[in-house]
Amino acid sequence: MADTDKLASEVKTMTLQNGENTSPDKSSDDFISQWGFPLPDLYKLALRFYKGTTNGSEKDGKAIHLTYKEKLRLVAYTKQAAHGKYRNDVSPDVGFLDVVGNDRRQAWQSLGDMSKESAMVEFIKLVDSQCGLLRPYIEAHKAENMEKIKKQKEAEEQRRREEEEKERKRLEEEAQRQLEMERKRQMEQEMQIRTALNQQTAVQFSQYASQQSPGNKQQQEELIRQLQEQHFQQYMQQVYQQQLLHQQQQYQQLQQNMSSVAPTTTTNNNPNVTTVITKTETKEITQAQQQQMQQQQQQPNGPTSVPTEQPDTNGNKEDHELPPLAAASMWTRKDIKEFKESLRKDKDSVIKIGSGETVTVRVPTHEDGSCLFWEFSTDYYDIGFGVYFEWTVEPSNAVTVHVSESSDEEDLEEEQQENKVDVEQGSKQDNRPPTDEIIPVYRRDCHEEVYCGSHAYPGQGVYLLKFDNSYSLWRSKTLYYRVYYSR
Repeated sequence: MADTDKLASEVKTMTLQNGENTSPDKSSDDFISQWGFPLPDLYKLALRFYKGTTNGSEKDGKAIHLTYKEKLRLVAYTKQAAHGKYRNDVSPDVGFLDVVGNDRRQAWQSLGDMSKESAMVEFIKLVDSQCGLLRPYIEAHKAENMEKIKKQKEAEEQRRREEEEKERKRLEEEAQRQLEMERKRQMEQEMQIRTALNQQTAVQFSQYASQQSPGNKQQQEELIRQLQEQHFQQYMQQVYQQQLLHQQQQYQQLQQNMSSVAPTTTTNNNPNVTTVITKTETKEITQAQQQQMQQQQQQPNGPTSVPTEQPDTNGNKEDHELPPLAAASMWTRKDIKEFKESLRKDKDSVIKIGSGETVTVRVPTHEDGSCLFWEFSTDYYDIGFGVYFEWTVEPSNAVTVHVSESSDEEDLEEEQQENKVDVEQGSKQDNRPPTDEIIPVYRRDCHEEVYCGSHAYPGQGVYLLKFDNSYSLWRSKTLYYRVYYSR
């Protein structure tokens, strides 16, 4: 019994000495940096190593050599780490003559209130000090753990690449599907044109073929097919020439405007709060968007001023009623993908413009605003764009969209009304409000970048944003647009 009391006192003294300089949290951090494992995991590995060596599975029990006192200390540390302070309910019953059992109980009791973390730390230190194979054992498990982590990362990277490849293929298939649909639509339109042309010339071509090959039905049919094909090609050539002429006229008009009015660069002093106009409601745009717009306007390549024509003062209005229009500012942005994604969910901001159609977005001036801003882009193809100002008073501030078959329909109606003369009443008075051109209609590569612009209110009226697809015989365009005003 004297030897047992001496052993317990030695264990208690050792514990107190270690506890004076050991902080569980600090020791745990040190062990993570030294060993590469958190303290609980490191303790489990050390306990597995100790049990393996003492059971003979590690080099037949020769890996570690401990004295009786050291074994008692290790057993006491494992009990303390598992259960905490000594408890009778978890301690096995030992007889009076069971010297080893009594020694183990006294060694555990001598640890007192030592924390579980401190017991784990002391266990690891003692095993490490008595056996040099513990560190290689831990390093092997650390390498194995790092290899598992590496494989997990490689598997995750592989899954990510597979998902990206799958998404890329999906996008390619979607683009191919849209191209096929567009090609099919073009073929259907071509077939409709051919059918209409063939119906118009069926009688004439049949008579001509009968005269050229009388009595030979096969040669007549072949000649009719050749004539129909030639007629179709000539018709399409005339359509292309008309489109080219229309583009040249627009370009010449733009050159005349630029030569008559010197281009100037204007900087819009945007306020901190602006309001977005939609068909049904107005929304506040963020300060970040405002600052981004100001930065883009200060870039070397934007904005560029578009010269405008002076209002016609020879009409029914007096000069002081139609003030001169300021030049509009235009610039572009590269974030076309993000711009379209932000508007895709808003059905009112996405318009399908059919081939040969022109869409006019009417934006009334707002009583709380002083400047109009617009942004737009399209999918895959360009579109014509221009801005006009109508000197009229709208009863509502709602934005409306009007679709016409071509940009020349309104001009044709005006010419018909001007040429129509009533004998009894004289010439008909034109009561439509005067309209001034701010930006002429010209094709914009808005499928490559976002086109933006602004114009200061000249007074009360309605802005007409024209999106012209009349030059396209086959392709329809998907338009994403947004308009808002600043206070």
